[in-house]
Amino acid sequence: MQFSKRSEYGVRVMTELAVHYGFGPLSLTEIARDQDMPLPYLEQIVAPLRRAGLVISHQGVHGGYELSRTPSDIVMSEVIDVLEGTMAPMLCAPLDGATMLCGREGMCGSKELWRRVRDAVCEALRTTTLAELMPEHVPFVNLRRDVTPLPMLAGTWSGNAETTVSPGSVVG
Repeated sequence: MQFSKRSEYGVRVMTELAVHYGFGPLSLTEIARDQDMPLPYLEQIVAPLRRAGLVISHQGVHGGYELSRTPSDIVMSEVIDVLEGTMAPMLCAPLDGATMLCGREGMCGSKELWRRVRDAVCEALRTTTLAELMPEHVPFVNLRRDVTPLPMLAGTWSGNAETTVSPGSVVG
């Protein structure tokens, strides 16, 4: 079973927004550059995420997108459901839990396998949050375009704009 490029890019966009959560909106141009993704395709991916209420858009010079909730409050099943709709490893085991019948329903022994695969995928998506997908250390390069980072309280600031920041750290 393979998820589409749409889901892959969607998860990467949401993870990038999670990394920048709390620093204001991030433009699609910045996301496309940082994640090495085509901008026109990102526009197609972000639109349904916005309509579903997972991201908020801001207009203007410093506009862009940001998460509508904290990264720990968004589970991956929400993201994948918006981007993929109902998926199934096989006809007899759609991810929404419905039972679809095929001509071999009464004599097929493999349907139990496909239902277990469905259940494992559903559980992984339902229990994984965006916060869990964030990298341990993120290079910090002035995430807020309108302010200059302040020196860190613990340690000396060398004036270098690139500093390593752990998720949840307080910076600037």
